[in-house]
Amino acid sequence: MKKISFIGLGTMGAPMASKLLEKGYEVTVYNRTASKCEPLVAEGAASAATPREAAAGRDVIITMISNDDSIREVYYGADGILNSLEKGMTVIDSSTISPGLVKELAASIQEKGADFLDAPVTGSKPAAIDGTLVFMVGGDASVVESSAEIFDTMGKKVIHMGPNGSGSVAKLAHNTMVGINNVALAEGFAIATKSGIPADSFLELVQLGSAGSKAADLKGRKIIEADFSNQFSLALMLKDLKLASSMTDGAGIPSPLLDLTKNLFQAGQTQGLGDEDLSAVVKCYEGWIGQTIGGKPLK
Repeated sequence: MKKISFIGLGTMGAPMASKLLEKGYEVTVYNRTASKCEPLVAEGAASAATPREAAAGRDVIITMISNDDSIREVYYGADGILNSLEKGMTVIDSSTISPGLVKELAASIQEKGADFLDAPVTGSKPAAIDGTLVFMVGGDASVVESSAEIFDTMGKKVIHMGPNGSGSVAKLAHNTMVGINNVALAEGFAIATKSGIPADSFLELVQLGSAGSKAADLKGRKIIEADFSNQFSLALMLKDLKLASSMTDGAGIPSPLLDLTKNLFQAGQTQGLGDEDLSAVVKCYEGWIGQTIGGKPLK
């Protein structure tokens, strides 16, 4: 089996690496906060002190990093991945980063004779734990095919979007819709709740009617029960919306709903909700109507 390096063990990365270990892959892990490696070491992983060390001698390097600046450090830093790359290696980046940086990475990695796939995912923490993520992949079709077993271990579906950069663009377009749908759900809840309609009844209607969405299915009960434990954080959604906004601005694509949604998530961040689940954007609406969606008056 291929030897794998997994770099970035956050909310999504840790369970993804765990699925590879379950499958029997030899996995070396690295995370800036070294303590996050410990549970995976207990599962059989080796740990490395730097990205460069983690990548050395591996067949496949997978990264799952939170933002552009951190990606640059992990790849281009003095102890970065690029210093260990050799011909024949494959690098898979599952982070959500700017398409421009993705193309820069692709060029740098290919200069080393290695292959590169930008392969962000949809599906939050539960899907990473269950191995049911969906990968949207940019890169050469033959490299996607040769990596199929690894993708299948971590997810349920791989969709090849086109050349390098297209996976990143698809993810930003997708997460634009995720953000908009979550704001739409919050706004609908606010209208119904303030008008005296029970939240449970309204959610049932939404799920059975044409307003149904994954947002309603995945976040509706969390909102009613005020369970904002983090599956995908509000701060990360805001980061993705900002990346999408920059992309659409650069391409001259009008995106009024994206702009409004970004501003609402920014309001949530300003209120200190960044570390909570993205569904916590509903708290903005709860503040405006003076009560929780579950029906309790705000203090």
